[in-house]
Order: sequence, then C-alpha cells, then structure tokens
Amino acid sequence: MRRYWLVFSQAVTVLLAAYFVVATLKPELLNRRTVVSGQTGVTLIEAPSASPGGPPPAGSFRNAAKQASQAVVSINTSKAGDRAPPNDPWYRFFFGDQGSMPQSGLGSGVIISSDGIILTNNHVVEGATEIEVVLNDSRKTRARVIGTDPETDLAILKITLDRLPVVTLGNSDALQVGDQVLAIGNPFGVGQTVTAGIVSALGRNQLGINTFENFIQTDAAINPGNSGGALVDVNGNLMGINTAIYSRSGGSMGIGFAIPVSTAKLVLEGIVKDGVVTRGWIGVEPADLSPELMETFGVKARKGVLITGVLQNGPAAQAGVRPGDVVVQVAGKDVGNVSELLSTVAALKPGAATQFKLQRRDDSVDVTVTPGKRPKPRPQQQQQIPQR
Repeated sequence: MRRYWLVFSQAVTVLLAAYFVVATLKPELLNRRTVVSGQTGVTLIEAPSASPGGPPPAGSFRNAAKQASQAVVSINTSKAGDRAPPNDPWYRFFFGDQGSMPQSGLGSGVIISSDGIILTNNHVVEGATEIEVVLNDSRKTRARVIGTDPETDLAILKITLDRLPVVTLGNSDALQVGDQVLAIGNPFGVGQTVTAGIVSALGRNQLGINTFENFIQTDAAINPGNSGGALVDVNGNLMGINTAIYSRSGGSMGIGFAIPVSTAKLVLEGIVKDGVVTRGWIGVEPADLSPELMETFGVKARKGVLITGVLQNGPAAQAGVRPGDVVVQVAGKDVGNVSELLSTVAALKPGAATQFKLQRRDDSVDVTVTPGKRPKPRPQQQQQIPQR
C-alpha cells in the first residue's frame, strides 16, 4: 500500500510540475477549448469569448477611438454647377438647355463645443449652398458657416442639436516625432473610419497648400473625405485637423498633413470674437537667403530672411527697413525662412509697436515697426498637393 501511495504522489507531483511549466510558458494552451462538429467531425479550437466591456488588450487604441470618434462628423455639401454656354447652338443641339448642374462634396468635421461649433477645412465648405452634417449616432442636420479663413484653410460651422458629443482639445505644441496618432474621418463616403500611425514630422511648410503653413505630417492613412476630420493622440485628444496628403494616385501614400490645433484655436478665437481673423502686416517682399541674392544685395548675414522690396509708405518703410536688410529676429524670436517670418508677423497685433532686429551689411540694426492690418487675400485657385 505504501508503494502505491508513493507512485501516486510522484505522479501528482509530475502533473503539477507540468501544469506549472505550461501555465508559465504557454498559458494560451490552457485557455483554449476544443469543439467537435457533430456533422463533419472537424475539430476546431476556439479562444474563450472576451467580455465586450472588458479591458482593451495591450497596445489597443480602443479607448482613444471611442472617445474621439463620437465628436467627428461627416459633412455633405451641395454646390451650384457651371452653367452651360448660353449662346452655343451646337451645345443646345446635342444636350438641350440643361442649365446649371449641381455638384456634391464630401468631407469631415469635429465638434469642439457643446453649443454646436464644428471645426473643418475651408475647402470642404467653400462655395457650398447647402451643408448637411451627419453625426456618428446617425442624426442629420443643416449647418451654417460662422466664418472661414482661406489662408489657413479652416472654417467654423454651427449646428443646433442637443446632447452633442465634444472632442477634448490637446496641446499640439507638445507633439514629438514618433508619437502615435489616430486619423478619424469619412474617407470615400464609406463611413467613419479610424486609422493609426505616428507623427512623421513637425512644422512642414512651403508646400504651396496654404498661405500660413505649419503642418503636422503623419503616416496615418488619410484619403478623400478625411479632410476636416480629427487627428488625435492615444488619449483621444484633438491634435490637428486633417487637410491634405501627398499622392500620385489619389489615395494615401503615407504622407498626410494636418493643421495643428494651436493654429485652429487662434482662428476660432478671431472668428468667434471679431467675425474675422486679424493678422499683422508690415509691407515687405521677403526671400530666403541664397548665394545669388546674397551677392546681388551684398549681404553678409548667414541666417535670417532677406528683404528684397519694401512697400512705399508701408509700416516697414516708415520704420526705416530697406531692401537688402536681413530680418534676424522679430519680437525676440529668431526667424530662419520666409514661412517663419510670415507666420511671426501675422501673429503680431496691428497697431502694437514691435522690435525687429536686422542685419545691414556689417551692422546690426534694431528698428521699431508698428504692424498694420493684413489685407484680405485676392480670390484665387488654391494650390494643393494632389488629393485633399
């Protein structure tokens, strides 16, 4: 009897040891269950069903997507089409008197206020005669334009509904290259879609998309219909408004651009407070430093922005700025290219005297410039990277 008990205890010890090893190294084997089909005899191995309300798996963006996607809307627009040639008999012979053909557009937007304020791209609603907003919960309503800012390609809409979900605004200035982000919108009209990627670059400019460019570049998939949608961080906080992609095919190639929420805040404040965005202006023609221009103007500075022309009686001319001067600093902030100078001057308050540091040949010159109000841009065809 003692020998049988010894064998039994040894067997139990071996089984427990085996269970411990499997539980440590291959726990998934213990969590699986086998189901045998009664008709075919095929053996299937299924994982245990997870609770829908349980915690997300490691690395999941479930919570961020759930939090932010509720506030992302689809925007459908209607625009009057081009009229048929009124005095072309051949056109009327083949096509009849068709008049104007309406056009439809598709984009996205983000609800940023519980009273119905929506942030989107200007090119999504530009020229629209009717704007319909579709919420994530399938509610639909008409929207009106509060204001637009073509120079940053932003627009503010207003809807009137109750119980509106609102996105949380993040700090886009804290973003770093490599941070994970999600792009949320309605690409190709298939319905709300979430894609993931990282911040590929910051401060992208000189792309020829907007007048004022300070884009967040991401490889999160952005396609037609995503314009105006949200770029959020892993906590679901709004970091940018998706605007454009670089593409040769019309689809995503992993290079997308979003307007930082810091820029959107300035535009929103100006439009809501004054009805228009007011920017500073000094009346100069700037150019990036190049060997040819440096030789032409006798410039010896190695950094800054060259002034090639000064508007007569403009703010800069009245302060003593001359062609050939190199702007090194504005209000204590270094400027290294035309885009930085343009953005820095635009952020100045018209009528408020500001210190400019110049390099004039061998001399360092400080001048006080009182910016004026930036003139409204002339209507023109906006340049874009293929696809918005």
